[in-house]
Amino acid sequence: MISVIKTIKDTNVRLKMRMFSVVLLLLVSSVTPTVMAAEYSLAQAIKKAQENDPWLEGSRFRQQSLEALSVQAGSLPDPTVSLGLGNININNSDAMGKGVNNYNVGISQMFSRGNSLSLQREQLNTLSQMQPLVREDRNASTAVTVSHLWLEILRSQQTIRLIEQDRSLFEHLVDIVQSSYATASGRTRQQDLVRAQLELTRLEDRLTMLRQNQENQLALLAEWLGDYSDLSIDTPEILPLSIDSLAKNDGKENRDLIEVLIAHPKIASIDRKIKAGELGVRLAKQSYKPQWGVNANYMASTKDDDQPDVMSVGISFDLPLFTGKKQDKQVQAAIADNEEVKTERALALRQLRAGFEAAKSNYLRLIERKELFDTRLLKEMSEQAEASLMAYTNDDGDFAEVVRARITELNAKIESLNIDVEIQKAIAQINYFLVAKTNPLDSTELPNSKHTINGV
Repeated sequence: MISVIKTIKDTNVRLKMRMFSVVLLLLVSSVTPTVMAAEYSLAQAIKKAQENDPWLEGSRFRQQSLEALSVQAGSLPDPTVSLGLGNININNSDAMGKGVNNYNVGISQMFSRGNSLSLQREQLNTLSQMQPLVREDRNASTAVTVSHLWLEILRSQQTIRLIEQDRSLFEHLVDIVQSSYATASGRTRQQDLVRAQLELTRLEDRLTMLRQNQENQLALLAEWLGDYSDLSIDTPEILPLSIDSLAKNDGKENRDLIEVLIAHPKIASIDRKIKAGELGVRLAKQSYKPQWGVNANYMASTKDDDQPDVMSVGISFDLPLFTGKKQDKQVQAAIADNEEVKTERALALRQLRAGFEAAKSNYLRLIERKELFDTRLLKEMSEQAEASLMAYTNDDGDFAEVVRARITELNAKIESLNIDVEIQKAIAQINYFLVAKTNPLDSTELPNSKHTINGV
């Protein structure tokens, strides 16, 4: 773990100024006027998606609901008032008058079992505290989703630009073949001319597919941005990578990673849920305690004799004697529910750890491929394409080899672009797992490393 993270840091420093020197071209010439209605950089797209996410508003309403319920749960039930007529003589025709011997007024108040009220209030407050953490996790996952969509649009847009740039080369090949075939010079055959035209047609088909993918991704991005007008993405930018700060303490990277993952808002929200479950267990145990109540009655006589007014006071309580099928099962259910949440936490932590390791490994291998493309592959493929064209123009090569070399070179450029896009996707994924390092709810913030990007 230590050596791997150090490798990441060293690799980032070594490739910081050159890893994006060949691809991720400027978008100015590739954006048509019909899609310039709303341009978004990656940071702007993420910010707007987070600001316009209705799910976050729903979470705020859920928090308000839980906070209101916590106040209600901590209050005693309303007292009960009773009014009555006593000793009514049913044989007296004036039953509501002389036949009534007394009036009585009573009031009773029930109390909660043990500490039920305070526990209910604390439990609901704890559940309400989950919502800011859940929203933080939602914002982090939204950033990943929007980043992937934005980068897919960039991939399509820049691939279109690469193909359109190389189309002129294929058109030049067609001109060479046509000229050679028309003058009957060299070894040019009709199938060479057909092959050249075919490759141009296939390029047109690739462009159509890329534009289709770009439009689909723009529509999906518009869903998050809440803007269904024509969209475009702004000039390329690179995401900040915060993984290297895990190596700040030699020999402690693995522990630092676990601490960061435990502080992840997804895990922190489950911790609140576990705490609420523990309070639920304590609340269930209050059912073993009796529920008390007090009552008072005042009776006033309606007769003119010397019968005095009287008042009575009493208490009431239940006796939870037969607990085997009620209270015991209630406590068992609360304990089982809380244990289930603990397994949910263990599973979520395991998934975060595995996801981080996969994203990190993916990032490292992509960096290796990027260095190979930048230092050798692109240069060698370009030399091969030039050599094959030179041989063909000197009647010392085959046209099919020229076409294969040009297509291979174009595919290599596109693959280099794909590697750059996948690197950015991996960074977005890694930053999601390490979101606790820059979480505004966390009091400690670790520094982010930033890379620069060079458009060609």
